[in-house]
Amino acid sequence: MTVAAVIVAGGSGLRAGGEKPKQYQLIGGRPVIWWTCRAFLGHPAVDHVQAVIGEGHDAMFAEAVKGLDLPLPVIGGSTRQESCRIGVGAVGRHRPDKILIHDAARPFVSADLIGSVIAWLDRFPAVVPGMAVAETLKFAPGGMVSRTVDRSSIWTAQTPQGFAYDQIRAAYDKAEAERTQGLTDDASVAEHAGLAISMIPGRQENRKLTTAEDIEIANRDMTARTLQNLPDIRVGQGIDIHPFEDGDAVTLCGVAIPYSQRLKGHSDADAAMHALTDAILGTIGEGDIGTHFPPSDPQWKGAASRVFLEKAMQLLAAKGGLIANADITILAEAPKIAPHVAAMKAFLAPLLHVEPSRIAIKATTMEKLGAIGRKEGIMAYATVTVRLP
Repeated sequence: MTVAAVIVAGGSGLRAGGEKPKQYQLIGGRPVIWWTCRAFLGHPAVDHVQAVIGEGHDAMFAEAVKGLDLPLPVIGGSTRQESCRIGVGAVGRHRPDKILIHDAARPFVSADLIGSVIAWLDRFPAVVPGMAVAETLKFAPGGMVSRTVDRSSIWTAQTPQGFAYDQIRAAYDKAEAERTQGLTDDASVAEHAGLAISMIPGRQENRKLTTAEDIEIANRDMTARTLQNLPDIRVGQGIDIHPFEDGDAVTLCGVAIPYSQRLKGHSDADAAMHALTDAILGTIGEGDIGTHFPPSDPQWKGAASRVFLEKAMQLLAAKGGLIANADITILAEAPKIAPHVAAMKAFLAPLLHVEPSRIAIKATTMEKLGAIGRKEGIMAYATVTVRLP
């Protein structure tokens, strides 16, 4: 029995606000879609996971699901109905017996619910999880109550919605051939084709994120869920210093700051990111940057320091850990650091899988004392707190 899952992530997510669609915004230090895809990838009964994304979202998707074993996404259509049809077709190469179709914006889907939908497909060709409506319903066109609606048989629909693969694919083909539009979920497509559809109890936490407030609440909930399983708290420290040489910009925390000199080093000499990387490595006893990226190795000449930081984060993730807080202090007589702090935090946040509020970047001078005070270079200190199982 082969089970495929299609994760629908083609929407623009405009109601959630922010610079990115809601499925790419961070909750618990990871993009929404990362949590959603991981839930299905980690389920023992799911054999294949296929994402459907919006046009032009390729780079955002690749960055968002980094580290997950996913095939290349397929590009969806202008409507959810069209995107789902494309996703259903894309997994056909695996010849699945069952298919689950799930909204990317429902990251709290549980393994229990996924398993229930799969199991129930042994009895029905279509299964929809949902919640029986508990509140009184009013029919109020134009804002004026006309009548009370009988709620006894009313359910709200959730995802994942499950189907016998051949039957839902035929249902989508039928809707396309008849040019039937406006079917708002996959169960509507199944209804249109005359499939028998069973409702089963969904889960209260399996909510769809829609607004900015939803994202904010989900971030708190996901962070709390993650941290409660990571009781081992460790602190690491890193220090780095680089002298100046002729140049036109100084790179610190990934941000190029225009200046009459640059920092000298084998890589891009980002002293702040080097200190941060060493601090992370220190929390898990993995040596320092030189251990993993020897300056004698020519392949690292001129390398962007994010490569080093990403390696440290991979090692931390391999141990099941995450960043709780990062505190960076930069010692520099020049250039001015403060105007660039916001950009630095924005650069580091997705690399550390935290929100910017968990990163502190401060700068101070040496009051013209010593080599730093004489503007001969820049020094950086970093302290990092991590949580581990």
